[in-house]
Amino acid sequence: MPSLTALPFADPGRPDTRSGRRLLIWLELGQWRGQVAAAAWGLLRMGPLACFPAVVGVAVQAVVDRSGTRLVLAGVAVLVLGMLTALGDTMLHRTAVTNWISASTKVQQLLAAKAVELGAVLTRRVAAGEVVAVSTGDVEKIGWFVEALARFTSALLATVGVAVALVVYEPKLGVVVAACVPVLALSVLPLLPAATRRADLQREKGGRATELAADTVAGLRVLRGIGGEELFLERYRRTSQEVRQAAVHSARMWATIAAVQVALPGLLLVGVAWYGARLALDGQISVGQLVTVYGSVSFLLFPLQHFEEIAMAWSFSRPSAKRAARVLALRRTDVAGMAGAAGAGGAGAGQALDEAALAGDLYDPATGLLAPAGLLTAVVCGDPDAAGRLADRLGGHSPAAVEGDPSVLLGGRALDAVPLAAARSAVLVHDKDPVLLSGTLAELLDVPASGRVAAQAALAAAQCGDVLDALVRSLAGADAASGDAMRARIIERGRSLSGGQRQRLALARSLMADPGVLVLDEPTSAVDAHTEARIAHGLREIRAGRTTVVLTSSPLVLDRADRVVFVHDGTALAAGGHHELLRTTPLYRSVVTREEDDAVVNGTAANGTAANGAAMDGTVADEAVAAAEAAGARGDMSTKEDLA
Repeated sequence: MPSLTALPFADPGRPDTRSGRRLLIWLELGQWRGQVAAAAWGLLRMGPLACFPAVVGVAVQAVVDRSGTRLVLAGVAVLVLGMLTALGDTMLHRTAVTNWISASTKVQQLLAAKAVELGAVLTRRVAAGEVVAVSTGDVEKIGWFVEALARFTSALLATVGVAVALVVYEPKLGVVVAACVPVLALSVLPLLPAATRRADLQREKGGRATELAADTVAGLRVLRGIGGEELFLERYRRTSQEVRQAAVHSARMWATIAAVQVALPGLLLVGVAWYGARLALDGQISVGQLVTVYGSVSFLLFPLQHFEEIAMAWSFSRPSAKRAARVLALRRTDVAGMAGAAGAGGAGAGQALDEAALAGDLYDPATGLLAPAGLLTAVVCGDPDAAGRLADRLGGHSPAAVEGDPSVLLGGRALDAVPLAAARSAVLVHDKDPVLLSGTLAELLDVPASGRVAAQAALAAAQCGDVLDALVRSLAGADAASGDAMRARIIERGRSLSGGQRQRLALARSLMADPGVLVLDEPTSAVDAHTEARIAHGLREIRAGRTTVVLTSSPLVLDRADRVVFVHDGTALAAGGHHELLRTTPLYRSVVTREEDDAVVNGTAANGTAANGAAMDGTVADEAVAAAEAAGARGDMSTKEDLA
């Protein structure tokens, strides 16, 4: 049996994710020692309780027969049985809870490893509310079933033992009890499907409410800006009321099941008492035998409660396990899934790979995109969602085998075919919505890095001067006297900073990491044109000689790139310099300049193409950059579009 001091597991194992039922079986088999121990302690608890009616019957008969010796022996037996029951109950609780916590921890570790393996792809394939629900409520229900199974096993054995003993002890009453016990145990089965459906509906509505609450909290600043708090509050009120109604609806069914579990055994108890009294009056059984049989039937009400518990635990845990298995079944690829799972517990597998094997040109066979080694390559997609998916693919985060696409190649080696740790040490994907964790600025920048780029250089390249000034002003106490921005604290998700400030700090963090390949998805979308032009210049300088891919449609960034690739509908249509593509590719120009000319968008107007090409030649593009520099502190977010 695992000890709680050994948690978390060094290796949670490889789960069977073919179905929710198989996942539960895998968990049970993985903890068979703990289950056997819990069942044994449960029998030690149930056995003495089952013997109490017989001892009480002996004591009653001793009183009737005026036998003091048998009465004393019965008293001693009651004391011993009580001590055994207390020991069994204590140890059963300890082992059952240990099984519950161990199973829950194992599933949570597997889910955490899966989140690390998939990264940003996880929330694109599974809703954020679903992930939260699986990792909290569903994990508890799965652990509940693992815990309840041992109690049910001991209750089942005790019930069968008492029924057989009654048949042997008093056949006339024992046969009646033995015939009714299976009916009582199976009486709730017809009600379980309806109860399960209602429980699933409650859980589904609860997941929606959780997702809505998460979205509302994340967008609270925007909601306040547009006056939408009441709208979303009313929407959440309606959703929470639906959850409450579903919970009440589900509770009614489970209350019905509980009532059946009380009413039917109660009827059996009344029937046994009536029939036993008739037999006692006729002299066919003694008073002690009647008390023993009545007490044994009363005892059966206790293990039968565990039959109801296991039915509830199964009804709740089966869909929960199904959802957990669906999340755990997600893979980077069919080939590298095992490597990713094995490498989730540590980076050793990734470090064992020769780093030289993961260097060179970055190539995506699905789109035809090529990012030459050591160059700054800009990629124009037009569709932000398509750009995000492409960024994930370039980092080896997208489950390519599931989507039917070939893996991205780095230096001719498939990223999805190497251990996850090795792929992520070679390629860093900077998401368009990066998260700043709470802590000091020094802690924020304390990331695995090559050491080639200093923190100050990364902050300067990301144009974080005004951010540092703001952080210095926020210092208090002894830190204020030092004037060191690195000591300034950043609150949760950087809520005290503006969107542009958060974006630049996150960019500085990625630049300081200095990976061999850096993929940036819209790294300047929240800054003004003046700052964007300087960031583009700083990015080119600090990443000199390193492979960098920037997904953007900003002319200010495109003009600084060594190479620009235009991707449309999942295919790289053109590649070259920014000015060259402006002259030769109408569709590229329409995306970058936001033109609305249908003929240009369709690439069919030859005269319009020539005219627009002349209007946007390299000279004008350079003037656009110069105009951006002259914009100074305007901070106007529309400047980029105007200058285009």
